Amino acid sequence: MLSKIPNRFSKPVRIQNRFAKANRFLYIKKLRILATQNLSSFKKNLCTFAPLNLCPLKKMTKILLLSDTHSHIDDTILKYVALADEVWHAGDIGDLHVTDTIKKLKPLRCVYGNIDGGEARLEFPLHNRFLCENVSVWITHIGGYPGKYNPAIREEMATNPPKLFICGHSHILKVMFDKKHNLLHMNPGACGKSGFHQMRTMLRFVIDDDKIKDLEIVEIGKK
Repeated sequence: MLSKIPNRFSKPVRIQNRFAKANRFLYIKKLRILATQNLSSFKKNLCTFAPLNLCPLKKMTKILLLSDTHSHIDDTILKYVALADEVWHAGDIGDLHVTDTIKKLKPLRCVYGNIDGGEARLEFPLHNRFLCENVSVWITHIGGYPGKYNPAIREEMATNPPKLFICGHSHILKVMFDKKHNLLHMNPGACGKSGFHQMRTMLRFVIDDDKIKDLEIVEIGKK
């Protein structure tokens, strides 16, 4: 028959229990540290979890295209300026008050036209070539249109065409696809009050990566 275990032999058991509690505390503390580190790492690498739709959506660029203002700017034009991400002006600005007003509201890409004087020609180029997202763009004032391009640009158009070619000057709104050069041509017409046009017009569209979409004609009204 086993005798009762003396108290002196039970002390190590109590000590072992204290060590077990301490170890559990350290283990839980370590888990908390690891969890914090993992959460930090998760936040840093949030965009690696694409299937969970946690990455921010890529922003598309909303464009307002206008031309031939001939010194005119009004509240209707500015209302559409406010809705755009960028404003593009295809020349014949007139008074630079027009472009100064637009620049206070939104980023502006612009070229000078044949009526524009030295001040405009110092601020803006004759040709403006740039990349908007993944769409190559060429804006010039007197450019012609598919099949009848301005002789001054025909050589470069043949060797280095853009994806989107924009001009003004004619006061005639025109959107055409050029199969030969595989580009889209736009002329927004005129939104000023000078010229033979009857309806004042602009164009709105969206550039989404390498796509040009959601094209809309804006009729401001008659002169």
